[in-house]
Amino acid sequence: MKAVKTYASVNKNDHKSYFGISKMEEIYEKRNGKVDDPHRHDFFTFIFTIKAKGKHNIDFTSYPLESHQIYFISPGQVHQIIEEEKSEGFALVFTSDFLMLNNISVSFIQDLNLFNDFSETPPLYPTEERFQQIQSYLEDIYSIFHSDLQFKEEAIGSLLKLILILCYNTCDLPSEEIQNTNHVVREFKALINTHYEEWHHTSTYAEVLHISPDHLNKVVKSQSGKSAKEHIQSRIIIAAKRLLYFSNLSNKEIGHQLGFSEPANFSAFFKKCVGVSPSQFKKNI
Repeated sequence: MKAVKTYASVNKNDHKSYFGISKMEEIYEKRNGKVDDPHRHDFFTFIFTIKAKGKHNIDFTSYPLESHQIYFISPGQVHQIIEEEKSEGFALVFTSDFLMLNNISVSFIQDLNLFNDFSETPPLYPTEERFQQIQSYLEDIYSIFHSDLQFKEEAIGSLLKLILILCYNTCDLPSEEIQNTNHVVREFKALINTHYEEWHHTSTYAEVLHISPDHLNKVVKSQSGKSAKEHIQSRIIIAAKRLLYFSNLSNKEIGHQLGFSEPANFSAFFKKCVGVSPSQFKKNI
């Protein structure tokens, strides 16, 4: 079993802390350029690159780490940044409690559709004007965070919400379409996160949502570009990959945990989605 770090708090020296911000160059220097192991957080992570070169692995998908990117990493996702040279930028971490204390609802975060618990999480590439605008607000947050300003958490919360809104408006999805489908998609994704080990078919989710499978698929695909079935399969595969990487469970035990009655069914499903068998995947990671 590979060792995995799980960061439960945003500040190991202050477990009551709900927010943190660091410069990427500070993190690089603190590690003496050493690459961190793949790890997961129990909080949200926002990474803003000013200058970067390397790669960023998120849930076993690799993205080129480049300048002028924004990454959104959800609690529980496994990620690893591999830098070819010292990066410049900002890394923000914040908990659901921080959002709640600043009257930012979880449903607001879900409606933005920036943080995805599963599926692909590619970086956002803002326009130069938007990039400069967000960078300015991040510099303000960094300055406030390291100050003695009264009500600084509230000030940071307001700026963070503004940054997330600006990022949302950088996306290409039509806002009217998003407003019409957000509720269904949000409920669908919540159901997947809760029941992916037992519900493997679109029809089951559609029945619970009181809509037809065709309508569910149309709504989900209109917003995400992926079918409902692909979302369900993606969540199962991510769970399987994490278990293969981080646990000592056998393929049979993993398949059983994920709701497959026969080991052969799990192996066939995994190979169809990933291209290799579970055993081959585990051997190559």
